Order: sequence, then structure tokens, then C-alpha cells
Amino acid sequence: MQSHSDSKPGGATLVLFETEHLKANIRSELAGAGLSPWQRSFLSDVLSKLEKYGSRARLSDKQVLKLNEILGGGGTRRYEATATSRTNRHAHRTGFRLPSFLSLRIRWWRRRLVRDAVVVALIIMVGLLYSVFETRPVQSFLGAVGTSSNAMGPVDQEFSVTDGDTVHVVGERAGTRLIGFNTPEKFSPQCESERKLGERASSRLRELVKSPNLQLTKVPCACPAGSEGTDACNHGRSCGVLKVDGRDVGQILIGEGLAVPFICEGNRCPRTPRPWCGQQS
Repeated sequence: MQSHSDSKPGGATLVLFETEHLKANIRSELAGAGLSPWQRSFLSDVLSKLEKYGSRARLSDKQVLKLNEILGGGGTRRYEATATSRTNRHAHRTGFRLPSFLSLRIRWWRRRLVRDAVVVALIIMVGLLYSVFETRPVQSFLGAVGTSSNAMGPVDQEFSVTDGDTVHVVGERAGTRLIGFNTPEKFSPQCESERKLGERASSRLRELVKSPNLQLTKVPCACPAGSEGTDACNHGRSCGVLKVDGRDVGQILIGEGLAVPFICEGNRCPRTPRPWCGQQS
């Protein structure tokens, strides 16, 4: 079959036979259902250009690469060979050589790896900053524990704030539930107002523990004998009293409207008060 072409610098020209072959492949791909909206739009645009200009249609190297990706390489093989020979002739005249398909892919993967490495580094930095600002040292003041028979002793370790009424001592498996009060839930709230108030309570506790005068004292939980430390007792958490400048943080949060009293007696606790959504639960 006799065919003609129009070669111009800066683009690739399809010969008539190759144009018809490519149009047929594009129509076949558009008839399928596996294309994304972007791929379908791209193929439709290329097909419109081919139908409008015929053998005078020109496609850029980037468009050829995209067609190879969508059509699987076979759909544009004849065109790619023709386009490459013509652009190479133009490159020989101008002294400029277009990068090969393989080198373009290598560059793309290199940029992607650099981007992913930057994202991972940023995540690690955020985690380190969070641990630095969230973890506060607990200063133990022996002799300031009090005379309560339930006192198990002060804790001389670092801890982080989990929410308004729970902290986590570094190195321990489970957290420590602060006793005598209950704050709104921010992780499993019953309504949006409870979640917002729970965030405020957590933020307020983080402000309070910035004080250099902290005392965290572990005390027995109000659980049946032998169950402390298991999931049957306070979800495996220990219990404690946290004081800032000699004041119980629970009383501070209650006074500021960020908590309500929650007093357990013996080995039993009443129903957990949660009045922040207009109902108790």
C-alpha cells in the first residue's frame, strides 16, 4: 500500500496506514470497560485528532508514551518506530537527542523514590516531635504521697497524656486511669459535642503537666480481688492520682467544666457518668 507522510520538526507525523491502525486500536480500547475517566478522555482526544487531520496528525513523544501505557505497547508499535526514526533524523541535524522510553521511565521512578523518601522522612520527624512534646517527666516527691492506706507509691518515670483522664507511663503495657473523675470521650464519643469537649480536656491536661511540680501516685483499682492487671479490671489499666502543684488534676478539670466526679468505693464503681450528650450512659 502506497502511503505518504509529512515530517515536521518538533512533532511526529503518522503515515496513513499507521494512522488507520492506531485509530482501530483506540476504538477497540474505548469499547472496553477497563479505562479510567482520564484514560478514556485522553484516547477520545487523540482519536478526534486522528479523524480530523488523518495522515497530517502529529503526536508528541509524551502522547506516544501515554498511548503505549494504555494500549499495552502493541497498539502504537508501528507509529513509534516511524516517529522515532524521524525525530532521530531531526536530532541528528540539530545535535539534540530525545531521551529513550527506558530513560524516561527510570527518571520517573527516580523522582517517585525521592518523593516517597521525603514523605517517610517527614512522617518520622513528626513522630519524633510528637514524642518530645507529648512526653513529660514525672517528678516524684517522696513523703508527699499522703497517709492513704491505698497508696502504692509514687512513680518516678516519664509518661504521656492519652486523654483527659488517662496517661501512659513509659515502659508499661497499658495506660493508667486517673481516679475520682471522668472526662468526655474523644476516641469513642456519643455525639460531636462530647468529642470537642474531650479534645479540650486532653489539651488542658497537657497544659497542666507542663508544670515542673508533678506527682503521679499509683493506687489500687476498684476491682474484685485478683483481677487487677487483667482485662476484667479497668481494661487492664492501672489506676493512679496525678497532682500538679499539690492539686488533683481531676478537681481542676471538674472546676473548669471539663470533667465530672466519678467516685468508686471498695471494689465497685457506679455507672460511668457521661452527661455531655444530654443523657447518661
